Amino acid sequence: MQHSTGYIVGFAIAVCLVCALLVSGSAVTLKPLQEANIVLDRQKKVLTVAGLIEEGQSLSTQEVARIFDENVRPKVIELDSGELVPGIDPAGFDQQAAMSDPDRSEPAPRNAAKVQRVPEHGLVFEIVEDGRLEAMIFPIEGKGLWSTLYGYIALAPDANTVVGITFYDHGETPGLGGEVDNPRWKALWPGRKVFDDRGNPVLRVKKGSAGPPSEDPHQVDGLSGATLTSRGVTALVQFWLGENGYGPYVERHRSRAEI
Repeated sequence: MQHSTGYIVGFAIAVCLVCALLVSGSAVTLKPLQEANIVLDRQKKVLTVAGLIEEGQSLSTQEVARIFDENVRPKVIELDSGELVPGIDPAGFDQQAAMSDPDRSEPAPRNAAKVQRVPEHGLVFEIVEDGRLEAMIFPIEGKGLWSTLYGYIALAPDANTVVGITFYDHGETPGLGGEVDNPRWKALWPGRKVFDDRGNPVLRVKKGSAGPPSEDPHQVDGLSGATLTSRGVTALVQFWLGENGYGPYVERHRSRAEI
């Protein structure tokens, strides 16, 4: 039985509409789950870089949330001044959205991390135990070889000594730049110093091997075969802990600690 051209076209349109509705419905239905998984993954990364859970440790969503709520004190600060911003709920603050919003960000000065815009406000995660500050965690990002690397760096209460570093999203080459995910490489960071005696961020990933933190405090082993990714990590750490990133907050923290 042959059908007219109009029938075939109409049938094709109907099938497309049904498929579009199914896809749209699935996207809407799954969006809350996807967003919850993103939040869970970020919480795990914060807890991991703080040393509160082990890399790859299997924990339920409820357990992760409990450890996070008991130990992590998120804050939204003004980057220019380093001051706390009242009235903004850290749980609902999307720093990436703020960076891409011209009304809530400004163009970044030329920088080696190739950061294009800097938000007016930024997140800081303070790790607190028995009322004592144990660490401060800062979001970091910047260009590697093939991609933008997104992660966190944790500093001790002296606002200088590295507690840990981790990346939660990037597209660097597996086995080369992708070694930023290697636990052995990340284990080289704790104990390193970010700032020199004048308060400038100088910590860098060098080409080749660095000495232990006690002898070579401002350098970390390079990633073999991934010079550009190594340079990118250096640049993004120095940018976000410098004057255009969280530098003012670090300075305010040091000033309070010295009083």
